[in-house]
Amino acid sequence: MEKALAQELIEFLYNSPSASHGVESVKTILNQAGFTEIKEADKWSLKKGDRHYVVKNDSALIAFEVGNENIEEAGFRLIGAHTDVPGFRIKPNPQMISENTYVKLNTEVYGGPILSTWYDRPLGIAGKVAVKGSSPLKPEIRLVNINKPLLIIPSLAIHMNREVNNGYKYNAQVDTLPLLGLINDKLEREDYLMNILAQELNVDKTDILNFELGLYEYEKGSLIGMNEELISSGRFDDLWMVFAGVKALVDSKATDATKVMVCIDNEEIGSRTAQGASSSILNNLLERIILGLGKDTESYYRALANSIMISADLSHAVHPNLGDKHDPTNRPVLGNGPVLKMAASGSYSTDSFNGAVFASVCESANVPFQKFVNRSDVRGGSTIGPITSALLNIPVIDMGAPVLGMHSIRELAAVKDNYYTVKAFTEFFSL
Repeated sequence: MEKALAQELIEFLYNSPSASHGVESVKTILNQAGFTEIKEADKWSLKKGDRHYVVKNDSALIAFEVGNENIEEAGFRLIGAHTDVPGFRIKPNPQMISENTYVKLNTEVYGGPILSTWYDRPLGIAGKVAVKGSSPLKPEIRLVNINKPLLIIPSLAIHMNREVNNGYKYNAQVDTLPLLGLINDKLEREDYLMNILAQELNVDKTDILNFELGLYEYEKGSLIGMNEELISSGRFDDLWMVFAGVKALVDSKATDATKVMVCIDNEEIGSRTAQGASSSILNNLLERIILGLGKDTESYYRALANSIMISADLSHAVHPNLGDKHDPTNRPVLGNGPVLKMAASGSYSTDSFNGAVFASVCESANVPFQKFVNRSDVRGGSTIGPITSALLNIPVIDMGAPVLGMHSIRELAAVKDNYYTVKAFTEFFSL
């Protein structure tokens, strides 16, 4: 069962080469479980047991199941994760010709990828394209996934960069531009990428108005290790937690609280977008649920006072070769369960109360868990946890499944941790 669940995760990740495709993968799971989409512009009329989801700007999704009891007393039970991953985005007018031979694309870094891991790997292109619609104010958004080895970022030979193995400072405008192919006399003046997009979308390229496209590793993830106990794949951070939360939402039993799965975008670049955690999207939607149930604003604030959330992002497992990079007494490893994340700086939102809640949930689910803090001389990252806790004024637990190589093009996780995390999330939603 654990390996089957891991294979399901691998397929989910491979079918989610962009945040927007991740939302489509989530919608597939939800639709099969009986959830239906409702629009922000619709008038909402809700009742107990209703299961719906809302999509924002194609790359964020919030799903919910209305609880069995009065919402102002039972509150919301939320899990939040993010759909975006670090990598490269294609710039406008991207085509570049060098040496009268090579066609390459102008790109920019998105988030904080480990740049060296992107070299010499076949890459695809995925994202969304805006084409002419029914009026200038309503362009049509189309998803595109060019699922073939279309691009590659070639390394420079060691003979021309003798110090590369001693550390190299990458210039993102020069060193990491992907090669698209070779030109010939007949096609020298062609706009290659636009031609490819037009063919994929079956539109005239003059109808293409804009795009948001990124690169992704073409190769699918796999089970590896002596007993296939490990998972090697791209896009674990943070689509893995999206997968685990959505699985838990559809598999959990009906309960008094209103269950909410929050799949937010743009965490890797600070969350300050309309579909990011710093926006009013979650606050607005939770209030819409209250109003859709025929209740008033006071009921909303009463519901928040009885609510709790898990901010689910990944955590660093102790590295097998570089153990001294980790805290001396809190050392999570692969295979030993999800990780509770804490920081005196407030970069994680876990405190004594909500941390105890997570420990109790794991105990109830018979799931082991671990704890993570950074070394005191190492600056760590942050999550949507502190942002959401501040905006909603509710307890938010910061946790994540452990990985090695976070923000690499290919990260490493354990089969058991996928199983443990889904099990813990399902218990949280079912209590």
